[in-house]
Amino acid sequence: MKPMGLVSGVLGFVFFSALLFSKAQGAVHNYYWVVKETNFTKLCTTSTVLTVNDSIPGPEIHAHKGDTIFVTIKNEGPYGITIHWHGVRMPRNPWSDGPEYITQCPIKPGGNFTQEINLSTEEGTLWWHAHSDWSRTTVHGVIKVFPANGTSYPYDEPDGDQAIVFASWYKSNVMDVLDESLATGDDPNVSDAYTINGEPGDLYDCSNETMYSLLVEKGKTYLLRIVNSIMNEEMFFAIANHNMTVVGADGAYVKPFSTDYMFITPGQTMDVLLTANQEASYYYMVLTPFLDTESSYDNTTSRALIKYSGNYTAPTSIPTPTFPNISDSISAQLFVVQLKSLADAAHPISVPKNITRYIFMTVSVNLFLCPNSTNCTVEDNSKLAASLNNNSFVMPSTALLQTYYDSNFNLNSIVDELPNKPPTPFNYTTVANMSAYTNEGTQVITLDYGEEVEIVFQGTNIGSTQNHPMHLHGYSFYLVGTGQWDFDNGTDPSRYNLVDPPEVNTVAVPRRGWTAIRFKADNPGVWFMHCHFERHTTWGMSTTVIVKNGSTNETSMRPPPSYMPSCS
Repeated sequence: MKPMGLVSGVLGFVFFSALLFSKAQGAVHNYYWVVKETNFTKLCTTSTVLTVNDSIPGPEIHAHKGDTIFVTIKNEGPYGITIHWHGVRMPRNPWSDGPEYITQCPIKPGGNFTQEINLSTEEGTLWWHAHSDWSRTTVHGVIKVFPANGTSYPYDEPDGDQAIVFASWYKSNVMDVLDESLATGDDPNVSDAYTINGEPGDLYDCSNETMYSLLVEKGKTYLLRIVNSIMNEEMFFAIANHNMTVVGADGAYVKPFSTDYMFITPGQTMDVLLTANQEASYYYMVLTPFLDTESSYDNTTSRALIKYSGNYTAPTSIPTPTFPNISDSISAQLFVVQLKSLADAAHPISVPKNITRYIFMTVSVNLFLCPNSTNCTVEDNSKLAASLNNNSFVMPSTALLQTYYDSNFNLNSIVDELPNKPPTPFNYTTVANMSAYTNEGTQVITLDYGEEVEIVFQGTNIGSTQNHPMHLHGYSFYLVGTGQWDFDNGTDPSRYNLVDPPEVNTVAVPRRGWTAIRFKADNPGVWFMHCHFERHTTWGMSTTVIVKNGSTNETSMRPPPSYMPSCS
C-alpha cells in the first residue's frame, strides 16, 4: 500500500512553498511515480530492468508553458536513483535538477523525494531521465510542453501528437556492464539493440510481433516528438517515402524545413510534422547509427511501422528509406546547420553580443595509468578516461550544491577552477605527439550573475576521436557556429550566426571540429555540464558551472527544501 497520507502531506508543503517562491502564472500538476525492477522479454531473453511505473518509456508529463509540476518519486528499486528534467531551466531552483552528487544525493531504496519542475520559456518537447550511474537506459520518458493557454503553435494545429523515443537495450544487467567496464578500464560492452518506443523491431530475434507501429489517416498531419535517449550513439532516422518538416528542437521552435532524414544526438529532442500523403499501406521508420570513429558501437538497426488506416491489402514488401552512410559526417552537419530560431515578434531571441567571458574548451578521450594491483586491460596497464581542458572530472562524494549553499556560496576549499583554455595549446585536430594521459580533479567554472558567455568546444585528435554531444543543465544556449578542424579565432567568429541561431540545450561537437555557443549567466545555481555519451561522462568528460547569486532575491538561488534526500 502506498503511503499516500505522507505523500499528500509532503505535496501540500511543497505546493505551499512553491507559492512563496514561484511567480509562475500557469497551472500546477502532480504526479506519483514508483521506481522498481520489472521483467521484460526482448530478443528472446527475459531481463530484469529498472522502470518507472512498470513502463518503458516511462510515463509522459503533459503541461503548458509556464506551468509548475510536482513529481513524487518513490524508490522501490535495489539502489539509489536520481531523476533529471532534461532541458528545463529550473529558474533559481537547482535543488530539483537531479544529477547525482551535483545537486542532490540519490534517493535511497525505500525513500521518496518530491521534485518541483518549473517551466518558464520552454515550449515543445523535453524529456526526463535517471541521472545516476547508467539507470537512464530504461528510466526515461517524455515531457510535452504545449503552448501557454491563449496562444497557439506557430504552425497549423496538428491532427495528432505522438512521442517517438529512441533507446538502447541490453540483455545483460546494465549495472553489470558498467561495473565490468570500470573494473577493466576498457570500453563497456555495446548495447544489443536500439528500440523505438520500447521495441527493437523486426530485424532482431523474437521482435517481429512486438514491433512498434503508428496508425495514421491519409491526409492528416501528425506532430512527432522525437527523443534520443540512446546511451552512446548518435543516430540517423528516416521514414520511407515521407519527408519530415522540422519545427522544433530542444523545447524551442525553429524555422520549418523539410528533410528526408534526421541526425539526432543523445540528449536532443526534435519536433517534426509528418503528413500522411502516400498511398495507404505500410512504411518503415528506420533508426540507424552515425559513427565516424574507431570506438566500439552498436552497429544494428531498429525499425518501426507507419500503418495507414483503411481497407487495403498489406504489402508483401514494405518500403524502406535510404540513408546517409554510417560515417557520413557531412550529412550530419548539413542537418545541424539547417536549425535556425524563428526569431520573430512572437518568439524573440536575445543572443549575447557583449561577451565578458570566453572559454576555449578541448574535448578529448584520454588515458589514466592503473595501479599495478588492478586488472586494467587497456594498453600499457592503462584505463580509458575523458577530459575537458585536460581535466577529467572527479565526482564529489556528497551533493556539491548543498555544500555550496552551506559554505555561504564558497567552494574554494574543495574545488579548483577549470582553466579558460587548455593548459598546453597544440594542433588540436592533427596532433601526432601529444600525450593521451590526462589529469583529474573536481574543477568547475565560476560565473558572475549576468555575465555573457561564449564557449568554443574543440574536438581533438587525442584517443578515439568522435562527435561529442555536450549538454548544459539549467540553460538553453545559442548555437552560433560550428566547423571542421581547429577553431581560428581570427576568422571563424566572423561566420557566426548571430541573427537566428537555434536555442538548444545539447549540441554535437564534430569529430576533429569545433562548436561555439553563447548564453547569459542569468540562472544562479550549480549546473552540471557533460558529454551525453554515458561512457564519456563516466570517464570524466564533464564539469560544473556555478553561477553566483545576483544582487536581489529575484536574481538569487532559492533556499533548499527541507526534505532533500539524505547524503549520510
